[in-house]
Amino acid sequence: MKGKVVHTSCAGKPRFAVVAGEFHASITESLLKACVDEFSRHGVCECEIQVVRVPGAFEAPLTALKLARRKNIQAVICLGAVVRGETFHYELVAQAAARGIMEVALSTGKPVIFEILAADTLKHCQERAREGDRDNKGAAAARAALDMVRTLKTI
Repeated sequence: MKGKVVHTSCAGKPRFAVVAGEFHASITESLLKACVDEFSRHGVCECEIQVVRVPGAFEAPLTALKLARRKNIQAVICLGAVVRGETFHYELVAQAAARGIMEVALSTGKPVIFEILAADTLKHCQERAREGDRDNKGAAAARAALDMVRTLKTI
């Protein structure tokens, strides 16, 4: 990022990328905050996290692929929300995002964590993205990324 200072304490440490959908922004922002806070609790500096915003869930896989191909990125997290509507669009977007994100992980060999909430109602998403809740799916995504980086190093 332009003007961002990289701390020498961050040199050589694992790096993480977070792809955050802008659709249903209040949900995504809560997930993102919980994700960054959880990383911080585990000793990851903010300078080790690159956040990239995309219009919505459908755009997450391509962005995740470009990030996962970078040598300095060890894991990518995809955050967002897709809420069922009156048409089939919900299923198309949710399934395409899930499949695309899985394909990124398999093609790059890097963890790509899927926390794009797909729910029947906005309320269901809000329940999974409560601020200050340790069960917030953004926090769970950070823990999953850390766990997968460690796991893949051992095999």
